[in-house]
Amino acid sequence: MSLPATTAVTNTVTTSHTLSDFDFELPQSLIAQHPAPERSGSRLLDGRTSPPVDRIFHDLPGLLRAGDLLVFNDTKVINARLFGEKATGGKVELLVERVLGGNQVAAHMRVSKKPEVGATLKLVCASGQEDGLCATLLGRWPDADGPLFRFVLSNDAGNDPYTLMEAHGHVPLPPYITHTDSAEDAIRYQTVFAKNPGAVAAPTAALHFDEALLDQLDAMGVQRAHVTLHVGAGTFQPVKTENLSEHHMHSEWYEVPAATQQAIADCRARGDRVVAVGTTTVRTLESWAHSGIATGDTRIFITPGFEFKLIDLLVTNFHLPKSSLMMLVSAFAGYYPIMALYRTAIAREYRFFSYGDAMLLARQPA
Repeated sequence: MSLPATTAVTNTVTTSHTLSDFDFELPQSLIAQHPAPERSGSRLLDGRTSPPVDRIFHDLPGLLRAGDLLVFNDTKVINARLFGEKATGGKVELLVERVLGGNQVAAHMRVSKKPEVGATLKLVCASGQEDGLCATLLGRWPDADGPLFRFVLSNDAGNDPYTLMEAHGHVPLPPYITHTDSAEDAIRYQTVFAKNPGAVAAPTAALHFDEALLDQLDAMGVQRAHVTLHVGAGTFQPVKTENLSEHHMHSEWYEVPAATQQAIADCRARGDRVVAVGTTTVRTLESWAHSGIATGDTRIFITPGFEFKLIDLLVTNFHLPKSSLMMLVSAFAGYYPIMALYRTAIAREYRFFSYGDAMLLARQPA
């Protein structure tokens, strides 16, 4: 599907906090390099209580009630990392951020010397097949000064970019995971309900759900709905400006289907709770709630002081220091409670980031 480059949603920073307020020391040993043996076997820190309670993720149904609405991000991670070489033999790495029209993609490019516009790169097929896979550089994206590069992907069979990446690309593991992608990652760095291809990073809170847990939630009357936000590589980038109002958020495409809009309205009418699974779901729902725009691009930057309109509970993993996601969870559950919760998680040796453990948060009253 071709995605628009227009921005639908942004917002003004209202917090008095600065970047340094969201820093913390994290032992390298707590950065999870592999998933738990079973999806729902991860740990779950219940941050709604003081002190927080240690649980296992499959305890989640006991913390919810019939009528609650769980909202998931159904994006599908694509094999967005491609390797190749220039005509001179220089090595190139591409990370496809978006699929555009006409077999074009927008990608990050890692190379010692940037090739000229019109140059064709020969890509190495992860499968070992030789089918003429290549990428031709057209220029920058989304404009002449844009941060990404626009390529045409092609092969001898004339396949579309999704097919080419599925066959020849690598799982785009986060930069803090040090091993090369494997068969395990192809399965576990993907949710069990992934549907709409386009993400270069997984909605990691949803990785903890397996079919048995979803069946249990269905049986007890917990409702389910889905949104789509194609997570971009910018999700891993730390904020670099001490003054948060100077930070420029990366853009991500989202959609809130009509069925999900109705499910949320029904949940509200019943007086039940909306439970967001992951910060990407939060960004999607709040983008829609604040703008009324159900599909488009969002650059929403959620910091303490933000007014949440829809979400009551949040299931999420533990995030990077100085990241926009640390600011989002601080806005949701309160800055001081979140910083205390992270100290507790570190002391109790919870596993952090994409393959790590999870926490359950309640929205702090404004």
